[in-house]
Amino acid sequence: MSQALAFANGWNLATTLMVCVVVFQSGTGAYGVMPSGEYDGDPAAIVLEFDPFQP
Repeated sequence: MSQALAFANGWNLATTLMVCVVVFQSGTGAYGVMPSGEYDGDPAAIVLEFDPFQP
């Protein structure tokens, strides 16, 4: 997934589910999105975190 698509999907997922979401980069260079509570990968791979509760 491209970076722009990952950011768009991350924001949509965070605001729809009202959960914190992380955008991370995998070892192959692709980006992924998942709820931060389920992410157990390398913290250095996290590119951005969306928190729907922050103004």
